[in-house]
Amino acid sequence: MINGVINIYKEKGYTSHDVVAKLRGILRQKKIGHTGTLDPDAEGVLPVCLGKATKLCDLLTDKRKTYEAVLHLGISTDTQDMTGTVLEEREVTADPATVCSCIEGFLGEQQQIPPMYSALKVNGRKLYELAREGKEVERKPRRVVFYHIEILETDLPLVRFQVTCSKGTYIRTLCHDIGRKLGCGGCMESLLRTRVERFDVKDAMRLSEVEEAVGAGCILSHVVTIEQMFSEYGEIHAPAQFDKMLRNGNAVPAQEEMEDGTRVRMYDSGQRFIGLYEYEKKREQFRLITMFCTPEDFAESRKETP
Repeated sequence: MINGVINIYKEKGYTSHDVVAKLRGILRQKKIGHTGTLDPDAEGVLPVCLGKATKLCDLLTDKRKTYEAVLHLGISTDTQDMTGTVLEEREVTADPATVCSCIEGFLGEQQQIPPMYSALKVNGRKLYELAREGKEVERKPRRVVFYHIEILETDLPLVRFQVTCSKGTYIRTLCHDIGRKLGCGGCMESLLRTRVERFDVKDAMRLSEVEEAVGAGCILSHVVTIEQMFSEYGEIHAPAQFDKMLRNGNAVPAQEEMEDGTRVRMYDSGQRFIGLYEYEKKREQFRLITMFCTPEDFAESRKETP
C-alpha cells in the first residue's frame, strides 16, 4: 500500500470523488481520500491522500488555497457560474478601474453566504439536492478571508484574477458578490486552482500520467511522504523508556523546554516516525495530535527484533 500525498490535476468533467474512484483502480488500493471538493467544471490542484496519509485530509483541507478565476459581469445565474440557468442579464456600465477597485475591496475578512448549489448540508440534506427541487433555504453567513487578490486581465465583461483564500471559500460566490456590488450581476466563467499548501499546479499529474507512472514503476517518486508533509517541524527522538507510551498514543515527558504549542515530528528509539505531537508547556510534555503508526507496524518491528 502506498502511504503519502499525490498532487493530482483534476480535469474538467470529473468530480473530486471521480478522481478518487479512478485512482483506486489505477493504484489498486482502497484507502484513498481527497482534500477538498472542486466543482466538476473547475480544474487544477487536488491533493489526494493515500493509505495512512488519509489522516492528513482534514489538515490539508484547512490550508490556504490559490485560484485563477474568470468573472463574467452582466450575467446572474442560479448556480453562480456559467453552467446554471441565467436569471438576469444587465449592461455593465462600470469602467475597468471601478471594477478592479471593487474586486480588490474584497481583500481581508468577509462574511460569505454559501450558494444553494453546494454540498453543504442543512437538516441532513445537501443544499444542491434542495436547489434541484426548486427549494431555497436560509444559509448563515460564514467567515472567510481573502489574503491576496490580483487582477490579471480586464476585458469587460470578463475579468481574470488571482485570489488566495481561506478554507470554505466559494469563488463562485465571490464572483456573484462582486457583480451584485457593481449593480450589474456577475458569475464565474471558469476556475483553475493553482495551489494548495506546497502543491503547485505546475507539478500536478493528470490521471493518465499517474497510470503511466504506475506502469513504469516510478509512481513513488511522485508521492510526498507523510514525514515530508511535516518537514517544517522539528524532530524529537524519544528514549527507549518512552516507546510503549508512544505506541499507546500517550503523552510523553519533554526532555527540553520550548514554546507552548510547538508542533514536532515524534520518533521512537528505533527511529520510527510515530506522528505529529504538540508541546504543552504547563505539563512539560508532548501530547499526540495525529498518529501515523499502526499496531501492525509495531508488530512487524517486534518480529524483526532478534
